[in-house]
Amino acid sequence: MPIYEYRCENGHTFEVMQRMSDEPLAVCEVCGAPVQRVFHPVAVHFKGSGFYNTDYGTRKRAREKAESEKSSSSSSSDSSKSDGAKSSEKKSESKTASAKD
Repeated sequence: MPIYEYRCENGHTFEVMQRMSDEPLAVCEVCGAPVQRVFHPVAVHFKGSGFYNTDYGTRKRAREKAESEKSSSSSSSDSSKSDGAKSSEKKSESKTASAKD
């Protein structure tokens, strides 16, 4: 049996376990004022090929992220190698310049 939430005009909120075939309550259990059933929005998940890839975690998305991390780390290590070669050239040039003095 589902549990229904009701709210009266005076602000009292309460839950009642009722059958789906039962009539909704009309009066508050606390003060006797008229009540209305409270409805809550349902959670909606749009899944499929027509929706954003980043909305839901998928194995495919995880693989793409891992591949991009690998490629970015390899490109950064390549650039650090080239930066290291440049800095060693500068050091050798400064040593030869100081040796000439």
